[in-house]
Formats: sequence, structure tokens, C-alpha cells
Amino acid sequence: MPIIINLDVMLAKRKIRSKELAEAIGITEVNLSILKTGKAKALRITTLDAICRYLSCQPGDILEYVEALS
Repeated sequence: MPIIINLDVMLAKRKIRSKELAEAIGITEVNLSILKTGKAKALRITTLDAICRYLSCQPGDILEYVEALS
């Protein structure tokens, strides 16, 4: 998939555990893990908003588009 999720990088930069983020934004650790590993099929804007607000970052810090090789 050409969209890369860099959530684990932002968590490491902020020294925040996945469990803490999940509790703070109101999603399960399992769903956060699915998002972190790039296995999620969709991401709600409200979830992205909550993540960015909690981590004090921009959506572009978490999401990255990489050109697909053909």
C-alpha cells in the first residue's frame, strides 16, 4: 500500500506508550495496533484528529504517501 503509517515513530519521539494513547483517545489497543502496523483499511478523521491533538503533531507526521512501484 502506498500510504505508510508512521504512528510508532511519533509515539517513540514523544515517549508515549500505545496503551496511554489508546486510553487517551478512546480506542482499543488492538485497533491502535492495527493502525500502527498499516493493516487498517480506513482511518476516521475524528481518530486522526484525536491522535494529532494528543501527540501535538500534524497528520503529515503520521501519514506518508510513497509512490507504488509497478
